[in-house]
Amino acid sequence: MQFVIGRNALQKELAFVQGVVERKNTIPVLANILIESAGEDSIRISGTDLDVTIRCDVDAQEIKSQGAICVQARKLFDIARLLPDAPVSFRKEDNEWVTVECDRSKFRLPGISKETFPELPGFKSTPLKLPASLLKTLIDRTIFAITQEEGRYTLSGAKFELDKKDVKMVTTDGHRLAYVSTKNDSKDSSGELDVLIPRKTLAELTKLTSDFDGDISLGSDENHVYFQIGSRLLISRLLSGQFPNYEMVMPKNNDRSAMFDTAALNQAVRRVALMADDRSHAIRFHLSKEQLLISSQNAEEGEARETLETDFAGE
Repeated sequence: MQFVIGRNALQKELAFVQGVVERKNTIPVLANILIESAGEDSIRISGTDLDVTIRCDVDAQEIKSQGAICVQARKLFDIARLLPDAPVSFRKEDNEWVTVECDRSKFRLPGISKETFPELPGFKSTPLKLPASLLKTLIDRTIFAITQEEGRYTLSGAKFELDKKDVKMVTTDGHRLAYVSTKNDSKDSSGELDVLIPRKTLAELTKLTSDFDGDISLGSDENHVYFQIGSRLLISRLLSGQFPNYEMVMPKNNDRSAMFDTAALNQAVRRVALMADDRSHAIRFHLSKEQLLISSQNAEEGEARETLETDFAGE
Protein backbone atom coordinates (compact mmCIF):
# COMPACT_ATOMS: atom_id res chain seq x y z
CA MET A 1 0.00 0.00 0.00
CA GLN A 2 1.21 3.51 -0.81
CA PHE A 3 -0.64 6.81 -0.45
CA VAL A 4 -0.26 10.54 0.25
CA ILE A 5 -2.46 12.53 2.64
CA GLY A 6 -2.50 16.06 4.02
CA ARG A 7 -0.89 16.42 7.43
CA ASN A 8 -3.83 18.30 9.02
CA ALA A 9 -6.39 15.78 7.78
CA LEU A 10 -4.25 12.90 9.05
CA GLN A 11 -3.75 14.42 12.50
CA LYS A 12 -7.44 15.24 12.91
CA GLU A 13 -8.64 11.70 12.17
CA LEU A 14 -5.87 10.08 14.22
CA ALA A 15 -6.92 12.21 17.20
CA PHE A 16 -10.43 10.75 17.02
CA VAL A 17 -9.35 7.14 16.53
CA GLN A 18 -6.54 6.95 19.07
CA GLY A 19 -8.99 8.00 21.80
CA VAL A 20 -10.49 4.50 21.85
CA VAL A 21 -7.29 2.53 21.32
CA GLU A 22 -6.37 0.16 24.15
CA ARG A 23 -3.44 1.66 26.06
CA LYS A 24 -2.98 -1.23 28.48
CA ASN A 25 -0.89 -4.13 27.24
CA THR A 26 -3.49 -6.81 27.97
CA ILE A 27 -4.06 -7.38 24.22
CA PRO A 28 -1.07 -5.86 22.36
CA VAL A 29 -2.76 -5.79 18.93
CA LEU A 30 -5.32 -3.29 20.25
CA ALA A 31 -2.58 -0.68 20.61
CA ASN A 32 -2.56 -0.49 16.80
CA ILE A 33 -4.77 1.19 14.23
CA LEU A 34 -5.75 -0.15 10.84
CA ILE A 35 -5.31 2.10 7.79
CA GLU A 36 -6.71 0.75 4.53
CA SER A 37 -7.81 2.03 1.16
CA ALA A 38 -11.53 2.79 0.86
CA GLY A 39 -12.09 3.37 -2.83
CA GLU A 40 -9.98 5.17 -5.38
CA ASP A 41 -9.38 8.41 -3.49
CA SER A 42 -9.95 7.85 0.23
CA ILE A 43 -8.53 5.86 3.11
CA ARG A 44 -10.18 4.40 6.20
CA ILE A 45 -8.60 4.66 9.67
CA SER A 46 -9.97 2.33 12.37
CA GLY A 47 -9.22 1.75 16.03
CA THR A 48 -10.89 -0.32 18.74
CA ASP A 49 -10.63 -1.59 22.30
CA LEU A 50 -13.26 -4.27 21.49
CA ASP A 51 -15.90 -2.27 23.39
CA VAL A 52 -15.78 0.95 21.36
CA THR A 53 -14.73 1.23 17.71
CA ILE A 54 -14.18 4.39 15.68
CA ARG A 55 -13.79 4.29 11.90
CA CYS A 56 -12.96 7.45 9.93
CA ASP A 57 -13.00 7.84 6.14
CA VAL A 58 -10.83 10.68 4.86
CA ASP A 59 -9.79 11.90 1.41
CA ALA A 60 -6.24 11.11 0.31
CA GLN A 61 -4.29 13.38 -1.99
CA GLU A 62 -3.11 10.34 -3.94
CA ILE A 63 -3.40 6.56 -3.65
CA LYS A 64 -0.59 4.92 -5.58
CA SER A 65 -1.46 1.35 -4.58
CA GLN A 66 -4.31 -0.23 -2.64
CA GLY A 67 -3.89 -2.28 0.52
CA ALA A 68 -3.74 -2.01 4.30
CA ILE A 69 -1.24 -1.19 7.02
CA CYS A 70 -1.47 -1.67 10.77
CA VAL A 71 0.81 0.37 13.05
CA GLN A 72 1.00 1.56 16.65
CA ALA A 73 -1.63 4.26 17.17
CA ARG A 74 0.01 6.43 19.80
CA LYS A 75 3.38 6.58 18.08
CA LEU A 76 1.87 7.55 14.73
CA PHE A 77 -0.29 10.22 16.38
CA ASP A 78 2.73 11.70 18.19
CA ILE A 79 4.62 11.81 14.88
CA ALA A 80 1.71 13.44 13.02
CA ARG A 81 1.35 16.18 15.66
CA LEU A 82 4.94 17.31 15.13
CA LEU A 83 5.14 17.06 11.34
CA PRO A 84 5.25 20.27 9.26
CA ASP A 85 2.18 21.33 7.30
CA ALA A 86 3.01 19.35 4.17
CA PRO A 87 1.83 16.19 2.39
CA VAL A 88 2.56 12.97 4.28
CA SER A 89 3.56 9.87 2.33
CA PHE A 90 2.97 6.29 3.58
CA ARG A 91 4.59 3.26 2.00
CA LYS A 92 4.26 -0.35 3.14
CA GLU A 93 7.44 -2.38 2.83
CA ASP A 94 8.48 -5.99 3.37
CA ASN A 95 7.69 -7.68 6.70
CA GLU A 96 4.92 -5.14 7.43
CA TRP A 97 7.30 -2.20 8.01
CA VAL A 98 5.88 1.22 7.12
CA THR A 99 7.82 4.26 5.92
CA VAL A 100 6.33 7.69 6.67
CA GLU A 101 7.80 10.77 4.95
CA CYS A 102 6.91 14.45 5.22
CA ASP A 103 9.06 17.24 3.85
CA ARG A 104 12.54 16.45 5.24
CA SER A 105 11.34 14.02 7.91
CA LYS A 106 11.40 10.25 7.49
CA PHE A 107 10.25 7.52 9.89
CA ARG A 108 10.19 3.72 9.71
CA LEU A 109 7.61 2.00 11.90
CA PRO A 110 7.11 -1.71 12.58
CA GLY A 111 3.66 -2.92 11.60
CA ILE A 112 1.59 -6.05 11.95
CA SER A 113 -0.48 -8.03 9.48
CA LYS A 114 -4.05 -6.89 8.84
CA GLU A 115 -5.19 -10.45 9.58
CA THR A 116 -4.18 -10.10 13.23
CA PHE A 117 -6.34 -6.99 13.70
CA PRO A 118 -9.84 -7.69 15.10
CA GLU A 119 -12.70 -7.92 12.63
CA LEU A 120 -14.81 -4.82 13.13
CA PRO A 121 -18.63 -4.78 13.11
CA GLY A 122 -20.52 -2.69 10.57
CA PHE A 123 -23.72 -0.64 10.72
CA LYS A 124 -26.36 -3.38 10.72
CA SER A 125 -29.63 -1.60 11.45
CA THR A 126 -32.02 0.77 9.73
CA PRO A 127 -30.77 4.22 10.72
CA LEU A 128 -32.70 6.78 12.72
CA LYS A 129 -31.92 10.50 12.50
CA LEU A 130 -31.03 13.00 15.21
CA PRO A 131 -29.37 16.45 15.11
CA ALA A 132 -25.75 16.17 16.25
CA SER A 133 -26.07 19.34 18.34
CA LEU A 134 -28.99 17.82 20.25
CA LEU A 135 -27.09 14.63 21.05
CA LYS A 136 -24.14 16.65 22.32
CA THR A 137 -26.43 18.76 24.53
CA LEU A 138 -27.99 15.63 26.04
CA ILE A 139 -24.57 14.22 26.88
CA ASP A 140 -23.19 17.49 28.26
CA ARG A 141 -26.15 17.84 30.64
CA THR A 142 -26.14 14.28 32.00
CA ILE A 143 -22.66 12.70 31.88
CA PHE A 144 -21.63 14.22 35.23
CA ALA A 145 -24.11 12.02 37.13
CA ILE A 146 -22.74 8.69 35.87
CA THR A 147 -21.29 6.61 38.69
CA GLN A 148 -17.53 6.22 39.08
CA GLU A 149 -17.91 2.96 41.01
CA GLU A 150 -16.80 -0.02 38.92
CA GLY A 151 -19.11 -2.47 40.66
CA ARG A 152 -22.30 -0.61 39.67
CA TYR A 153 -22.33 -1.80 36.08
CA THR A 154 -25.78 -0.65 34.96
CA LEU A 155 -25.11 2.86 36.31
CA SER A 156 -21.82 3.26 34.41
CA GLY A 157 -23.55 4.81 31.41
CA ALA A 158 -26.67 6.62 30.23
CA LYS A 159 -30.15 5.39 29.41
CA PHE A 160 -30.96 6.79 25.98
CA GLU A 161 -34.52 6.74 24.64
CA LEU A 162 -35.57 7.95 21.20
CA ASP A 163 -38.89 7.80 19.37
CA LYS A 164 -40.66 9.86 16.71
CA LYS A 165 -41.65 12.56 19.19
CA ASP A 166 -39.17 12.70 22.06
CA VAL A 167 -35.54 12.16 22.98
CA LYS A 168 -34.49 11.37 26.56
CA MET A 169 -31.22 10.75 28.34
CA VAL A 170 -30.97 9.72 32.01
CA THR A 171 -27.98 9.07 34.28
CA THR A 172 -27.60 8.40 37.99
CA ASP A 173 -24.95 7.39 40.49
CA GLY A 174 -27.47 6.43 43.15
CA HIS A 175 -27.23 9.84 44.83
CA ARG A 176 -27.90 12.20 41.93
CA LEU A 177 -30.11 11.84 38.87
CA ALA A 178 -29.78 13.84 35.65
CA TYR A 179 -32.75 13.77 33.29
CA VAL A 180 -33.14 15.60 29.98
CA SER A 181 -36.18 15.28 27.72
CA THR A 182 -36.79 17.25 24.56
CA LYS A 183 -38.72 17.09 21.32
CA ASN A 184 -37.28 15.19 18.38
CA ASP A 185 -37.48 17.77 15.61
CA SER A 186 -35.73 15.67 12.96
CA LYS A 187 -38.02 15.36 9.93
CA ASP A 188 -36.31 12.15 8.82
CA SER A 189 -36.73 10.01 11.92
CA SER A 190 -38.70 6.81 12.33
CA GLY A 191 -38.58 3.89 14.70
CA GLU A 192 -37.51 3.75 18.34
CA LEU A 193 -34.37 3.24 20.39
CA ASP A 194 -33.94 2.33 24.07
CA VAL A 195 -30.35 1.49 25.03
CA LEU A 196 -27.73 1.81 27.79
CA ILE A 197 -24.64 3.60 26.48
CA PRO A 198 -21.29 3.39 28.36
CA ARG A 199 -19.58 6.51 29.69
CA LYS A 200 -16.55 6.11 27.39
CA THR A 201 -18.81 6.02 24.35
CA LEU A 202 -20.53 9.23 25.45
CA ALA A 203 -17.17 10.96 25.90
CA GLU A 204 -16.07 9.96 22.39
CA LEU A 205 -19.40 11.09 20.92
CA THR A 206 -18.87 14.51 22.46
CA LYS A 207 -15.60 14.82 20.52
CA LEU A 208 -17.06 13.54 17.26
CA THR A 209 -20.06 15.90 17.36
CA SER A 210 -18.16 19.01 18.50
CA ASP A 211 -17.45 20.28 14.97
CA PHE A 212 -20.23 18.55 13.05
CA ASP A 213 -23.41 20.30 11.89
CA GLY A 214 -26.38 18.34 10.65
CA ASP A 215 -28.09 15.07 11.45
CA ILE A 216 -26.35 11.91 12.54
CA SER A 217 -27.61 8.41 11.75
CA LEU A 218 -27.96 5.98 14.63
CA GLY A 219 -29.29 2.53 15.32
CA SER A 220 -28.75 -0.58 17.40
CA ASP A 221 -28.84 -4.34 17.37
CA GLU A 222 -28.84 -6.85 20.19
CA ASN A 223 -25.32 -5.99 21.38
CA HIS A 224 -24.23 -2.72 19.76
CA VAL A 225 -25.27 0.86 19.13
CA TYR A 226 -24.12 2.68 15.99
CA PHE A 227 -23.56 6.40 15.34
CA GLN A 228 -22.72 7.62 11.83
CA ILE A 229 -21.42 11.20 12.11
CA GLY A 230 -20.61 12.36 8.61
CA SER A 231 -17.68 10.27 7.40
CA ARG A 232 -17.03 8.86 10.88
CA LEU A 233 -18.66 5.80 12.41
CA LEU A 234 -18.69 4.95 16.12
CA ILE A 235 -19.76 1.46 17.20
CA SER A 236 -20.15 0.63 20.88
CA ARG A 237 -21.12 -2.40 22.90
CA LEU A 238 -24.23 -1.79 24.96
CA LEU A 239 -24.37 -2.08 28.71
CA SER A 240 -26.46 -5.04 29.82
CA GLY A 241 -28.75 -5.22 32.82
CA GLN A 242 -31.73 -3.25 34.04
CA PHE A 243 -31.43 0.50 34.54
CA PRO A 244 -33.26 1.70 37.69
CA ASN A 245 -36.86 2.85 37.31
CA TYR A 246 -35.97 6.54 37.44
CA GLU A 247 -39.59 7.63 37.03
CA MET A 248 -40.37 6.25 40.50
CA VAL A 249 -38.15 8.84 42.18
CA MET A 250 -39.15 11.83 40.07
CA PRO A 251 -41.85 14.10 41.58
CA LYS A 252 -45.22 13.63 39.89
CA ASN A 253 -47.18 16.62 41.23
CA ASN A 254 -44.53 19.22 41.87
CA ASP A 255 -45.95 22.75 42.09
CA ARG A 256 -42.68 24.43 43.05
CA SER A 257 -40.23 25.99 40.65
CA ALA A 258 -37.39 28.48 40.81
CA MET A 259 -35.59 30.45 38.12
CA PHE A 260 -31.87 31.28 38.41
CA ASP A 261 -29.21 33.03 36.42
CA THR A 262 -27.16 29.95 35.53
CA ALA A 263 -23.81 31.75 35.31
CA ALA A 264 -24.31 33.41 38.70
CA LEU A 265 -25.43 30.14 40.29
CA ASN A 266 -22.44 28.29 38.89
CA GLN A 267 -19.97 30.83 40.24
CA ALA A 268 -21.66 30.96 43.65
CA VAL A 269 -21.59 27.18 44.00
CA ARG A 270 -17.91 27.07 43.08
CA ARG A 271 -17.07 29.69 45.71
CA VAL A 272 -19.10 28.10 48.49
CA ALA A 273 -17.77 24.63 47.64
CA LEU A 274 -14.29 25.80 48.66
CA MET A 275 -15.36 25.43 52.29
CA ALA A 276 -17.28 22.16 51.91
CA ASP A 277 -16.44 19.10 53.99
CA ASP A 278 -13.57 17.14 52.43
CA ARG A 279 -15.43 13.85 52.64
CA SER A 280 -19.02 14.68 51.72
CA HIS A 281 -18.35 17.79 49.57
CA ALA A 282 -21.86 18.82 50.60
CA ILE A 283 -23.29 22.31 50.20
CA ARG A 284 -26.72 23.33 51.51
CA PHE A 285 -29.45 25.14 49.54
CA HIS A 286 -32.15 27.04 51.45
CA LEU A 287 -34.79 28.44 49.11
CA SER A 288 -37.22 31.19 50.09
CA LYS A 289 -39.57 33.47 48.17
CA GLU A 290 -36.98 35.94 46.95
CA GLN A 291 -33.58 34.40 47.44
CA LEU A 292 -31.49 31.25 47.56
CA LEU A 293 -29.04 30.83 50.44
CA ILE A 294 -26.08 28.59 49.59
CA SER A 295 -23.86 27.50 52.48
CA SER A 296 -21.16 25.02 53.39
CA GLN A 297 -19.22 24.15 56.52
CA ASN A 298 -15.95 22.44 57.32
CA ALA A 299 -15.25 21.74 60.99
CA GLU A 300 -11.52 22.36 60.55
CA GLU A 301 -11.42 25.12 57.94
CA GLY A 302 -14.53 27.28 58.46
CA GLU A 303 -17.71 28.04 56.54
CA ALA A 304 -19.11 29.98 53.59
CA ARG A 305 -22.47 31.59 52.75
CA GLU A 306 -23.78 33.33 49.65
CA THR A 307 -27.23 34.52 48.55
CA LEU A 308 -28.71 34.77 45.08
CA GLU A 309 -31.87 36.46 43.88
CA THR A 310 -34.47 34.03 42.57
CA ASP A 311 -37.97 33.94 41.17
CA PHE A 312 -39.66 31.23 43.24
CA ALA A 313 -43.18 29.93 42.63
CA GLY A 314 -45.11 27.55 44.87
CA GLU A 315 -45.82 27.00 48.52
